[in-house]
Amino acid sequence: MRRVAWPGLREALLTVGLIVVLLVGAIATVYLTRPTTLTVAVAPAGGTEPALLRAYAEELARRKRGVRLRIVAFDGVEESAQALSAGRADLAVVRPDVALPGNGLTLAVLRTLATFVAAPGASGIKAMPDLGGRRLGLLAGRTADRALLKAVAAHYGLELATDAPAGAIGAKAVALVPVEEADIAPALRDKRIDAMALVTTPDFPAARRVVGAVAEADEGGEVAILGISDTQAVLARWPRLQSITVPAGLYGGNPRLPDEEMTTVGSSYRLMARASLSRSVAAEVTQHLFEMRSALAEAVPAAEDVSHPEYEDTADATSARLPIHPGAIDYYEREQETFIERYESWIYLVAILGGGLGSTVAWLRQRLGRIRRERIEVATARLLELRSAARRETDPARLEAMAGEVDDLAASIARHALNRPTEPRTLGAATVAIDAARSTVRRARAPHSPQAPHPHEIVQASPGAD
Repeated sequence: MRRVAWPGLREALLTVGLIVVLLVGAIATVYLTRPTTLTVAVAPAGGTEPALLRAYAEELARRKRGVRLRIVAFDGVEESAQALSAGRADLAVVRPDVALPGNGLTLAVLRTLATFVAAPGASGIKAMPDLGGRRLGLLAGRTADRALLKAVAAHYGLELATDAPAGAIGAKAVALVPVEEADIAPALRDKRIDAMALVTTPDFPAARRVVGAVAEADEGGEVAILGISDTQAVLARWPRLQSITVPAGLYGGNPRLPDEEMTTVGSSYRLMARASLSRSVAAEVTQHLFEMRSALAEAVPAAEDVSHPEYEDTADATSARLPIHPGAIDYYEREQETFIERYESWIYLVAILGGGLGSTVAWLRQRLGRIRRERIEVATARLLELRSAARRETDPARLEAMAGEVDDLAASIARHALNRPTEPRTLGAATVAIDAARSTVRRARAPHSPQAPHPHEIVQASPGAD
């Protein structure tokens, strides 16, 4: 018996090709829609900035934004800056006067720090040069502030000594003495220190507490607040610093303290990004930070102090001493990339692939339809061959085999028609071929069938035959 050659291998290959195309499309979709995770180096340990960025990371995850943050904590801002510089972090909390990574660009100012001195009225300290030969208190643990205070002292021709001598201090020296916050007033009364230096956000509660402790140490409750008047000269020598204004009456309105608006120099904690971070991602991080600022302030009040870096125009922002990331500028200038602009290349690629996929699907459907037609056409042709062969065949055994093959072909066509869409014209031709082949084989087998009566017997058995 002749076997029908079904072209199943080609159908299998076409199916595999379609699966591969669909799999590539699914992978591309997952890649484009998955959140972007950025590593953030935060410092100093125990400071408000790590708490703020942890709250920001949690809020991004809660709102299911397209950017997620992975927080990595460091003890100091020098270490966090090094992590950004070495490429171990995408974002970092940086204090420029301590360490400024060469690849760091500003996204936002997390907090500004003003440098000033609070001295009891009875101390006789009325200006920065009066600190010569005095002992200056500094909150214990604030080692990062020493470099800034050293720069300020140098501007006035003073030398900052971090190891306070036990005896007299030179007229051109200032001894820096670490003091716990609770010990400020007693240390001033006992003359262990003559004034307190602060490098802090002026309106922070801690700053108000320190100024209050200095006032408590003075018999008349008087306090002198000293800033740095020569701000432009100091900034010219130390360009990583910035000018800060302390409002009049910030520490009291009766009497006003300070009695007038005070200008000084200071620094800032900044959220910086590596320069190679894409503009769209940098803009998104900046946008979400400001949009969520009010929500973050409920958990971390310092979020209210987050601000944008000051600049006049785009050229000024990109050429500043502390340059701003182009993505952050896009947000500040309201020129963020649209979805089309951000994924323009991907959209073109998907469009091309989509067109190709559509053509491929259409071609595969055409090919599969032809294969289905070919299968039935091959079976139909074989049925016609069997019909022709049966008309000439006289061997009962071969006729029996032909009858079985016709049944097998009919069953195969029926199964195929049930499982796959089939053109009515093709199926109709196959049905006619099945009927014709069966009829021909039946007639060819009839003379050889033991149950079939002889033609003469049929005539004699007819009614009326005598």
